[in-house]
Amino acid sequence: MDGVDLYSQIDKNKRETFLIFLSFIFIFSSFSYLLGYISGGTEVALGYMFLGIVISFFSSFWSYFFSHKMVLFASGAKPAKGPKFRQVNNIVENLSIVAGIPKPKVYYIDDSAPNAFATGRNPKKAVVVVTTGLLEKLNKVELEGVIAHELAHIKNYDILVASIVAVLVGSIAFVSDMFLRGGFRRSRKSEKGSDNSVLIVLAIISLILTPIIAKLIQMSLSRNREFLADATGAYLTRYPKGLANALIKISQDKEILEASNRATAHLYIVNPLKGNMAKGLAKLFNTHPPVQERVQRLLSM
Repeated sequence: MDGVDLYSQIDKNKRETFLIFLSFIFIFSSFSYLLGYISGGTEVALGYMFLGIVISFFSSFWSYFFSHKMVLFASGAKPAKGPKFRQVNNIVENLSIVAGIPKPKVYYIDDSAPNAFATGRNPKKAVVVVTTGLLEKLNKVELEGVIAHELAHIKNYDILVASIVAVLVGSIAFVSDMFLRGGFRRSRKSEKGSDNSVLIVLAIISLILTPIIAKLIQMSLSRNREFLADATGAYLTRYPKGLANALIKISQDKEILEASNRATAHLYIVNPLKGNMAKGLAKLFNTHPPVQERVQRLLSM
């Protein structure tokens, strides 16, 4: 990728971060209004909407500055220090010099499933996270390909967008799940009868669709950036086959990554939620493009 394209992508990612915040505030406040309407009518709904705006503003602020720490905590990641992690730290340091970015901190997840992700607000606050399974099952060339891919995410500010989306989408999904599990106990009572019933049904449908829309935003961002990070990572190592072989090994591994969840799945280099790799329409809900397509693109470089 040339310099012009890279800086254009960085600017685009920064703009998208602002748009994501606005979209989240709109979705969450609308979501809150529907919660209030079902619970107690229009007056209650307006109060819920105001509360939703306040919460979404706070969540946006918090996710911008602390999303990476929340992701690390949720993943159970720990600093990768000592002789056991000397090789991966050396690889990160050497490739960071090639990429022209500060060496990010290196963390690890104690899990036999091979995978990796990067998080942080910017290159100066970035973190690369690898699983112990990745270090054990990949050779040096393949590991370099994976690290280069993650450094590419850092270099073009994908980590900012991805970390924020992880927190915001997780918030919407959490609130929706809580309400859909037990929030219908207080249905609205009013004199309008059947008319209200129709509105309530529409509101319930919207409550179900809202987290799905948020999820689609999450996945569209992830898919496009994976292709770009693959290409940039291959450029950094000058050996596309290394990353291609790593993607094959990671995707074919049968181990389940226990630390992953639906809010953070899009962060990883390969989708860690094995159960989501279904055929047909279910493919729309995968957070990553098909590994086969990614490998083909790398091998054609």
